[in-house]
Amino acid sequence: AAPIALVILRFAQGVGVGGEWGGAVLLSSEFGDPRKRGFYASAAQIGPPAGNLMANGVLAALGALLSEDQFVSWGWRVAFLLSGVLVVFGLWIRTKLEETPVFKAMEAEQTRPTAPIREVFTTHPRALAAAILSRVAPDVLYALFTVFVLTYATGELDMSRGSALAAVLIGSSFQVFLIPLAGALSDRVNRRLLYGLSALAAGVWPFVFFPLTDGGSWPLLTLGVVVALGIHSFMYGPQAAFIAEQFSARLRYTGSSLAYTLAGVIGGAVAPLVFTALLDAYDSWVPLALYVALTAVVTVTGLCLGRDGDESEDTLEDVPATPSLEAPATTTN
Repeated sequence: AAPIALVILRFAQGVGVGGEWGGAVLLSSEFGDPRKRGFYASAAQIGPPAGNLMANGVLAALGALLSEDQFVSWGWRVAFLLSGVLVVFGLWIRTKLEETPVFKAMEAEQTRPTAPIREVFTTHPRALAAAILSRVAPDVLYALFTVFVLTYATGELDMSRGSALAAVLIGSSFQVFLIPLAGALSDRVNRRLLYGLSALAAGVWPFVFFPLTDGGSWPLLTLGVVVALGIHSFMYGPQAAFIAEQFSARLRYTGSSLAYTLAGVIGGAVAPLVFTALLDAYDSWVPLALYVALTAVVTVTGLCLGRDGDESEDTLEDVPATPSLEAPATTTN
């Protein structure tokens, strides 16, 4: 019963994260300067590497303070219970939040959508496809270099799990700074171009990483993971702003959340399983690298389908009363 309950609860949590991500992105970007949307929206993107560091830091502390028998018996539960502190903190934040100026303008004009999911599918199909496809390569690359790399390092390179985990944590610590840097850079250069070049780098890097680490060197493994997560940062940093910009203001929350959830299913959720199956079937890293390269092509395709942002859509007077099909909203003043 315990594993079944855990899977069900994790599934519910995953659905919740999809909706929460869209809200977090819009709160951070719509309260900020539209000309710096990439930087402000990237605040939500720091969550995965920061959470990775916090979670593994707690486990490391428990491992140092408890014996192995104590950790297996009850210590692991402490980490789950401590996460409840974050839940309380999140609920407290919710009680203090106000709606964004863009949302308030729509509410005042009574232009809020009554069936937002249906409207997204019927009026923004290209935007939704672009947003979903753009997420695939970042999710798959992250799964490879934070999850599967632990299996690969221990099973194929004969390294200890602790050594592989240390490499991932070092890469994650760099991401905490690189993600907002990438978001800010995307405000100064074309966001889609920066995202696309990073996706191409993501498709190439596994062909370098696997031969680089073939000798089982921990410094080279760490270097490979740091570079990979750096490439991921330059996709993940601009990603939030890019996805939000695909939808008109009145459907931005729903469209972004749908894209995040659906892309997670076809991207990061299945990636570790695919990596494992490919390695078992071919006993070679080449199919894994080809898989990542394929996802890079998928993401570049999504970026080509997408559009560049329009700052005027966040001007209160310019919130559209009806959703545009695929083009940016036109101004009314």
